[in-house]
Amino acid sequence: MKRLLVIVIIIMTCWSVYWYVAMRGAKSGFESWFEARRAAGWQAEYSALEINGFPNRIDATFDKPVLADPATGLAWEAAFLQIFALSYKPNHVIMVWPKSQRLSTPLTHYNIASEDMRASVVMAPETSLPFERANLVAQAMAVTTKAGITTLGGVQVAASRLEGADSEYRLSANIDGLAPALSGPLTLRTGGALPRQLEALRVDATMKFDRPWDLSTIETGRPQPTRLKLRLAEAKWGDLELAMAGAVEIGVDGHLSGRITLKARNWRDIITILRQMNAVPDTWIDPLEQGLSLAAQLSGNQETLDLPLDFKNGQMALGPIPLGPAPVIRLR
Repeated sequence: MKRLLVIVIIIMTCWSVYWYVAMRGAKSGFESWFEARRAAGWQAEYSALEINGFPNRIDATFDKPVLADPATGLAWEAAFLQIFALSYKPNHVIMVWPKSQRLSTPLTHYNIASEDMRASVVMAPETSLPFERANLVAQAMAVTTKAGITTLGGVQVAASRLEGADSEYRLSANIDGLAPALSGPLTLRTGGALPRQLEALRVDATMKFDRPWDLSTIETGRPQPTRLKLRLAEAKWGDLELAMAGAVEIGVDGHLSGRITLKARNWRDIITILRQMNAVPDTWIDPLEQGLSLAAQLSGNQETLDLPLDFKNGQMALGPIPLGPAPVIRLR
């Protein structure tokens, strides 16, 4: 019995030493990373860092973290950020955000409120920590900008590296109860009104990048997309339905080449929504409506569009109708 007790004590002592070493290593690693960001010109701060979780976890809590990259103009701050990991599996972490946080870009600020936002992230057990897979869920979100408040009942986002690929990933998103920021109810050309929330918003796609996502993507710059394959993106809002599928190549300059097939039911009401929400500049919306109207007449169906959206030489066209310059896809 005494021998068994001695063995148990030895095991507990060894494990306690292991946890302490892992804890000190984690704390030193976090502190060094923030110091390196400050040396690179970032604003990288927190008021306190606590490490808990004995005996099986390494739980880090940052109080009042702030990160701002002057090169891209991106900044984020929150009351706290928690990162949880098993002490014997540090490459799999759980991240938990507070009920409010702020994300800033060169274009606008986003004040994000949520009841529960967390993510599970798995990296390969290598020095650079290349990304393998992640799942993010959030409940009862509200995103406030100068345009108003957009609410979301629930968000589920999943990303995973494709087997056998170094820098190609599958992305899927499912958003429930999305209510866009509106100053009032949207009245359609038919005199009806849209419901406050979208019934469905789904995305299933794969995207290839010029290099893998890993720890360096936060430190030195984001990988740039080179190919997007849209298996299906669909949205349903009352009687309005929109679906897209196809693939485009993305050049080093961010210009697109390829084709996305678009199907829109009650497309004229979509134009009405874009006008009322000021979502598209006036210089775009009139030519877009004229072009779509002509395309609908040519197809013989006035209410449903089923046309290819083509991208070539920096321009885009919907079927035979030129729409002008295509968007440039570059990650800041």
